Amino acid sequence: MIGRRGVLAGAGAMALAGAAPPRPRVLAFGDSLFAGYGLARGQGMVPQLQAWLDRDGTPATIIPAALSGDTTYGGRMRIGFSLRRHRPDAVIVELGGNDMLLGWSAARAEANLDAILTQAGAGGRPLLLVGLNPIPGEVGWRQAWHAIWPRLADRHGAVLLPSLYAPLAALPKARHRDYLLADGIHPNAAGIRLMAAALGPKVRQMLRG
Repeated sequence: MIGRRGVLAGAGAMALAGAAPPRPRVLAFGDSLFAGYGLARGQGMVPQLQAWLDRDGTPATIIPAALSGDTTYGGRMRIGFSLRRHRPDAVIVELGGNDMLLGWSAARAEANLDAILTQAGAGGRPLLLVGLNPIPGEVGWRQAWHAIWPRLADRHGAVLLPSLYAPLAALPKARHRDYLLADGIHPNAAGIRLMAAALGPKVRQMLRG
């Protein structure tokens, strides 16, 4: 595992020494938004993010470790297994949407995400935390959810993408349906493409340290 000095910096040093640099292994740990829910093979986040990084010239291998329907608690239970199984050099963490749909508190999710990030970042492993805009609800509940992402990123030294849905939210409201599946929640292939384009530079930043 390569530490926080920069995964790509370490690979560059190996290249200068004449050795073939390894492609950093990046664990994409999340829920249905990363698992390609409702999409054809090759249209989900992992393949589209991989394609973005390849076009960008950022050497990395994205490893799928997402589970549709997962909560932050479920992620807390399985992060250790995923780390042992895949031995990644860096980890992207995207969870919390199902917690919101279940009406769980931000404090509960924050405790779970804190445990996930602690394990994922052990030994100086670089981290990228993906935030989500709170769903409609009581003002205080939504404010509490807004606050956890920057706080967790700061606590764990993680790169932060404040909102995965920001590229869709920036579009005129009349166009939102063009980028979502029929459920009005999950992005379609075009929506994932916009999200991957926003996520890709953050992955590059994480790997460069």
